[in-house]
Parts: sequence; C-alpha cells; structure tokens
Amino acid sequence: MLPSLSTPLMIRPAYGDDYAALARLAALDSADHVPARPLLVAEVDGVLRAALSLADGSSIADPFYPSARLVALLRTHAAEEPASLRPRERRQRRHRPSFASS
Repeated sequence: MLPSLSTPLMIRPAYGDDYAALARLAALDSADHVPARPLLVAEVDGVLRAALSLADGSSIADPFYPSARLVALLRTHAAEEPASLRPRERRQRRHRPSFASS
C-alpha cells in the first residue's frame, strides 16, 4: 500500500523516545542494530517506516511496506539538512594567547 496524498507523512529527526520503534524497525529489516545517530526518520500515518543515519548513510526500513521511496526521500532531505544536525567533525582547538593584566 503506497501512501496516498491524504496520508500524513513526516520527515523529522529521531527523538530519544523513538528507540523502541527504531529497534523494531531494525529487527524487521534484519539489521544487526539501529544505525548510528543522528537519524532522520520517515513516519507515515504515525508509524515509523524508515530511518537514515546522518553519520554514515546507513538505513533501515519496513520490508512489509513500500519504503524504497521513503529511503530515497530521506536521502534527499539529508543532503539538504543544516549542518547543525550533522555530526560535528573533530576540530582542533586553537590556542589563543592570554594577555597578562597590568
């Protein structure tokens, strides 16, 4: 069953309380574990159907639902996500000179 135009579809970041639904989704997809966080999720009619890791690009999806388009949509959104949602690269701290007070 493909979502119709009237079926609510939400693309959003995963929340901490999504873990049970993500674990269920990973089990359905025969994945060893939930992908690395941060995650984008596709929720259709209030049910998590797919998730995409912004850290490494891995995904999980409900194999009993036509989710290939959802994963493609997640990848499109991930390409447009603001840098604030992506994992931060380790940056070297720059040492600033300290000035002695006179």
